[in-house]
Amino acid sequence: MAFANSNGNFGYQRATGMDYTCTVRTADGRGSGWVGRNLQDSSRFNAGDDIQIAMRKAAASADAQALEPGKYTVILEPAAAAGLISFMFNFFDARPADEGRSFLSKAGGGNKLGEQVYDPRVNIFADPWHDEAPVMPWDDEGLPRERLPFVENGKIANLIYSRYWAEKQGKTAVGQPGNLIMSGGTKSTSELVRETERGILVTRTWYIRMVDPQTVLLTGLTRDGTFYIENGELKYPIKNFRFNESPVIMLNNIDELGRPVRVAGDESSFRMMIPPMRLRDFTFTSLSDAV
Repeated sequence: MAFANSNGNFGYQRATGMDYTCTVRTADGRGSGWVGRNLQDSSRFNAGDDIQIAMRKAAASADAQALEPGKYTVILEPAAAAGLISFMFNFFDARPADEGRSFLSKAGGGNKLGEQVYDPRVNIFADPWHDEAPVMPWDDEGLPRERLPFVENGKIANLIYSRYWAEKQGKTAVGQPGNLIMSGGTKSTSELVRETERGILVTRTWYIRMVDPQTVLLTGLTRDGTFYIENGELKYPIKNFRFNESPVIMLNNIDELGRPVRVAGDESSFRMMIPPMRLRDFTFTSLSDAV
């Protein structure tokens, strides 16, 4: 990729990247499994292994049982969590926060920079030179990207300033982040499942839409493998749910974070490193007949 303009702004960078998704359905259409990969190095990709995961989930998700909607302990796989977290970062722009149009607006004026908004275990940053999820060192406006913490120990560390708003506020304009890196622990999704007495495993969240920008309340559906957990085992498949949940509330109800892996949100341009997460009181509002 290269760009140049008459003001002397020039950039050149070589990069590789690949996205892969696989959806498997059972022959009778009653079971569905999904797996996705986002990688820089294609030598680390094994389609056979990934397809086996999707096939096992498809076979296991047939004959799903209905579970009453409500608040449940959930384990979100990294791809499931990525869709909600990337949506939330659309609201880290400083202007709507300063103007009272964001969940990061402070009552009475100003923004929540420096305030505790999430669980203290939440740490999220952007870094174009991250070893496992590097991105172009500039954004779509030609502004240079830099390593920038957004959430440190649950507190808002930085907001994003456009050229226009930075000039108005006497701040420095920064490049829009190309990746989001969320810290976590060392455990895999399966290890989190084994340590869960009762809960729901969500493979994927889909068709996420905004309900209330002031609280980042989102709605969407689970898909392609949703299972009831009992005594550390996937006990049986359950029908998919519609959820109404805010990632702000979600990241205040953390029970445990696992090991971050590289993913890409379905409807997001962010490259992400997101951990699987076990969360309390995740809100499911109704059942969905989709598999």
